[in-house]
Amino acid sequence: MDDLGVDVLLVSLGADLPYLTGYEAMPLERLTMLVVPRDDEATLVVPRLEAPRVVERPEAFTVLPWDETDDPVGIVAKLSGTPGVAAIGDRTWARFLVDLVASLPGTAWRKGSEVTSPLRSVKDDAEIRALRRASAAADRVATQLQSGQIPLVGRTEHEVSQDIGHRLVDEGHVRVNFAIVAAGEHAASPHHEPGERVIGRDEVVLCDFGGTMPDGYCSDITRCVWTGGEPTAEMRDLYAVLQDAQAQAVDAATVGTPCEDVDGVARRLITEGGYGAHFIHRTGHGIGLEEHEDPYLVGGNCERLVPGHAFSIEPGIYLAGRVGARIEDIVIASDAGPESLNHVTHDLVVVDA
Repeated sequence: MDDLGVDVLLVSLGADLPYLTGYEAMPLERLTMLVVPRDDEATLVVPRLEAPRVVERPEAFTVLPWDETDDPVGIVAKLSGTPGVAAIGDRTWARFLVDLVASLPGTAWRKGSEVTSPLRSVKDDAEIRALRRASAAADRVATQLQSGQIPLVGRTEHEVSQDIGHRLVDEGHVRVNFAIVAAGEHAASPHHEPGERVIGRDEVVLCDFGGTMPDGYCSDITRCVWTGGEPTAEMRDLYAVLQDAQAQAVDAATVGTPCEDVDGVARRLITEGGYGAHFIHRTGHGIGLEEHEDPYLVGGNCERLVPGHAFSIEPGIYLAGRVGARIEDIVIASDAGPESLNHVTHDLVVVDA
């Protein structure tokens, strides 16, 4: 905050709050807000009926419950003083920001992530261990998929998605964040919503899934399988280009490398393979308490990787209306080189399921 000239940090909903306090606020119309003045103690302003859920940490912050007839925005404004610059959490509801702007005239506003993202994006040893546990749990489900333990043919995408979600919970997750199941032509839609399409034989099934573990850290993995016989020549060619691009992008994710250069490696190889126009998203995103957070591996992001950065490497190729594929691992940047946290095979496994 001192480096950025921020006088007060105001954090409401989203992962910044549990990162700083250990408390995750419910998305209510009642305001919860951590007030962190640059030169004073932090205060967690919380609805009184929610206060019993807060584990108090007096060495870090004071809890200030407010009653139903109180003005919580007024309380926050008073605690904030007369800041020249305030940073407000990116996930704060607009209704509260509008009222705070009116209550703090003359204050300039910045995104809270300018303060918190540089902290959260670099994981310490305990966080890396948490991400390893999350990835290992996701790997166990991916292994079940690749070994044919998850029935596919004759079931709808939705049924398989629900099955994968249950398995994530069985393997230790407390919440399923997503379980994309996209068969055949649907695999050409990167964020396909699993529906009533029945999975058949001799087609690709793209599965992208992840969840949140009890400690709050997330998993995220994508693997593709082929049902029944041998993949088509088109699918084999597409997948070989993709597999090489994903592997080389992982290898390129070394400490000191700009994020955009990692994206550039995957993009160049896919373009050279003839599929450049069909890679339509960034190569990766950070991961931690949220499934998507800084750093983002995308063109234009010149931030250099540092030890402790955790992110996905997930190039994809999507031939609209026909077929698609994506391969995704979670990777840690370290002085010893990139560490992939997912270890199940990247091959296009043929399953009889």
